[in-house]
Amino acid sequence: MLVIPPRGEVRVHPIQTDRLLLAPVDATDGNDLWAAVDASRATLQRWLPWVQFHSDSAASTRFAEACAADWDQGRALRFIIRDRSTRALLGIVGLEACVHMHRGTELGYWLRRDATHRGVMTEAARATVDFAFRHMGANRVRVAAATDNHPSLRVIGRLGFKFEGIARQAEWCDGRWLDHAVFALVANDLAAR
Repeated sequence: MLVIPPRGEVRVHPIQTDRLLLAPVDATDGNDLWAAVDASRATLQRWLPWVQFHSDSAASTRFAEACAADWDQGRALRFIIRDRSTRALLGIVGLEACVHMHRGTELGYWLRRDATHRGVMTEAARATVDFAFRHMGANRVRVAAATDNHPSLRVIGRLGFKFEGIARQAEWCDGRWLDHAVFALVANDLAAR
């Protein structure tokens, strides 16, 4: 079974990397989330179907509240990515669709437009994947990205995920079907390193 650490404990002691703090999403993050999504709407909406539903700050607060409930129920663990020095919200990285029996989860992420192309997501996602394997006892972490979302595919490549196949027309987003390239890491992959 997956081990889900208490949300409050991880908020008090967030994951730290050289440049980032990763803490569980909380209702108090709603306004910052709204600002990040709204400032990056045109970029995010191309790849993420949920962006259209973040139509005001109240929607972002409801999302933040749902994130807290998902963590507490063991369904998904989503982290706010903040700059360590400024505490600015840069995006979200999460472990979605936790399947306890099979010790599996799915990596998901997004960054605000002005935080891209600096290695932030690679750093945040690496720490999150490490958290999944070392602290949650995950055996498998899956990730998928649209086949033409090259920045996301580069992050996945830098993390060492193994390609598993193409999910055709996996998602309806921004008026078109997206094919997804599907990748995974399993615990044996880490042991082999």
